[in-house]
Amino acid sequence: MANPDGERIDGPLARLIGVMMLGGFMALLDATIVNVGIGTLARHFDAPLDTIEWTATAYMLTLAAAIPVSGWAVDRYGGRSVWLAGLALFTAGSLLCALAWNAGALIAFRVVQGLGGGLLEPTMLTVLARAAGPKRAGRTMALMSIPMTLGPILGPVAGGLINAHLAWQWMFLVNLPIGVLAIALAVRVVPAEVPDGAGRGPFDVVGVLLLSPGAIGVMYGLSQAATAGFGAPRVVVALVLGLLLIAAYAVHALRSKVPPLVDLRLLAIRPYAASVTVMALVGGVLFALLFLIPLYYQQVRDHGVLAAGLLLVPQGVGAFLGMPIAGRLSDRVGARTLVPAGGAVIALSTLAYTQAGTDGNMAVLAACSVLTGLALGFVGAPTMASVYRTVPAESTPSATGTLYVLNQIGAALGVTVVTLLLQHRMADGSGPAEAFGTAFWWMVIAAAVLAVAGLALPGRPSYEAPEPAAAAKKASAEEARRG
Repeated sequence: MANPDGERIDGPLARLIGVMMLGGFMALLDATIVNVGIGTLARHFDAPLDTIEWTATAYMLTLAAAIPVSGWAVDRYGGRSVWLAGLALFTAGSLLCALAWNAGALIAFRVVQGLGGGLLEPTMLTVLARAAGPKRAGRTMALMSIPMTLGPILGPVAGGLINAHLAWQWMFLVNLPIGVLAIALAVRVVPAEVPDGAGRGPFDVVGVLLLSPGAIGVMYGLSQAATAGFGAPRVVVALVLGLLLIAAYAVHALRSKVPPLVDLRLLAIRPYAASVTVMALVGGVLFALLFLIPLYYQQVRDHGVLAAGLLLVPQGVGAFLGMPIAGRLSDRVGARTLVPAGGAVIALSTLAYTQAGTDGNMAVLAACSVLTGLALGFVGAPTMASVYRTVPAESTPSATGTLYVLNQIGAALGVTVVTLLLQHRMADGSGPAEAFGTAFWWMVIAAAVLAVAGLALPGRPSYEAPEPAAAAKKASAEEARRG
């Protein structure tokens, strides 16, 4: 058993983290920059909003389709090759978007960006989890959580500034110098040889034909439900087809002789299953708050888009301060102590917004946002670290794919639920302040559920050689006997 404080992050790992943070931050920042600029793009291309919104939807759906494939690609070609491919696709897609001549071309080029983004985020976590090992998982995941949290927060601020002072093309051109620098640094820093376990098997064609369209169906259904409601025909069809495809993939993955894209047998490892479940809840809480808070400031407090985006910065500051602390503590005490405490703080700090109304003290709300960000750091980083402490190294790509798919679905579901709550309350004749108060109460409940779910996470890490692969094999053998 190693020192309970874990190991320090040395020079090579620190450089690797820095280089991969640069590429990961670029992809996360750009997604929300474009969301802020939807109105600007609609005016420039003289296109209706329901058309131009596909610039955001196409990116999200392509991202969902690419994520499951990234794990196989890392095992097959190595993390460095997949990382460089993701950077190249995203940077090239950004240039093409800036050159788009109509809305259709822009949507098509956003698909290219989505392919790159879908390779970048899971590959980043897979490479770093393997490089850090279980002893440094907490600190490493804490650092990598910074771009994952700050990107969606700073995106609206950057988008507001660009749309106010620069041409629309700069929403995409801003990625070019970052992408070129990230590629140049990755060639030098990202290791050429990444352990690939037993992943050099045949490509799971049936799996990708089931899982990727299934993820697209669920994500599309949830995104459309946010405005049309769950009863709309297109929403029902998308969700039913998506869930049926994912169910068919589950049957295939448990029976296939070909290594599946996402190994569902890992869910037999209870600490891992608890970790990915909590990460789905984290996605829902984080993105619902990122949606609600700026909208509250715009619709209830009459702030502009840029001002509302700037009022998210305190949450980013809290997350930036909290994650390194949470990472160090995670390597000592584990997620079971930190995550419930973080969830409880999120619930308490969100209470202020339930009572804010039209004249709530802005300084108090900003302080609560700092606390929320700090608590999110104590939830996200330890949970991600527990994911990589509870699976064998050869299963890291598959574990990352499951983590990301569930986190994205949780995020989409969180935004959908609060959107429908707002619409329902306003349709009942409630004013904006009352409607937002109700939505924030639901966020308090969601944060409390997150705190309770955190009790199922692993406790103090032991850093002994993991044996979860045996548990997964045992569960698979029992399943085979029952079948």
